[in-house]
Amino acid sequence: MGKVRFHGLDTIRGITLVSMIAYHACWDMVYLFGADWDWYRSDGAYLWQQSICWTFILLSGYCWHLGRHHGKRGLLVFGGGALVSAVTFAAMPENLVFCGVLTLLGAAALLTIPLDQLLRRIPARAGLAGSFLLFLLTREVNSGYLGFEGVRLLALPQSWYRNHLTALLGFPQPTFYSTDYFSLLPWVFLFWTGYYLYRLRRQEPPRLSLPVVTALGRHSLLVYLLHQPVVYGVLWAVCTLLG
Repeated sequence: MGKVRFHGLDTIRGITLVSMIAYHACWDMVYLFGADWDWYRSDGAYLWQQSICWTFILLSGYCWHLGRHHGKRGLLVFGGGALVSAVTFAAMPENLVFCGVLTLLGAAALLTIPLDQLLRRIPARAGLAGSFLLFLLTREVNSGYLGFEGVRLLALPQSWYRNHLTALLGFPQPTFYSTDYFSLLPWVFLFWTGYYLYRLRRQEPPRLSLPVVTALGRHSLLVYLLHQPVVYGVLWAVCTLLG
């Protein structure tokens, strides 16, 4: 069987890409071009950012089942993350991206390959509930404790937070910095929430007539890699013209 294509999922992914491009355009204006916009640092902007990454990660876990070449796809996405890290390190190290969302999605896809048979043994409803609860439980692991959005349940040993390898797992050292940070913990559990969501609901979502948006979703990796240079270039040209 070849790769299954759910065009409704492409549309959802495309809508999320448009939202992400708008969010990153705002980020560029505030942090690169010096726009004074307090709202962008508010809880509302945080919820906007979280809606984007939650959707992408859930969709990626859901769509893991729809292709045959999981290793090839995982390596391609992980390589895209490495490319983003290399470019930001060379071009603007003060805004370095390390362990960004592409790195996470590639690593989660690759990790799921050897664990697939084990994950399949868990009933879909139990797997869905368990994965999401584990995501909530480990949501603040980057900050040194178990808990969700400021609710502290259990402090974790500081000896776990040592270097860039532990940062990839979810335990960043005190000096760690990345403008886009998505470690395996907690986010792999949200990826697996999408994995189990597919097992519960394998039908295509309703289609929306948004051809351009759907096309963006169909080529999401390429759009992700290209959007930030294009957005920056457009904003630079506009700011230069308005001088």
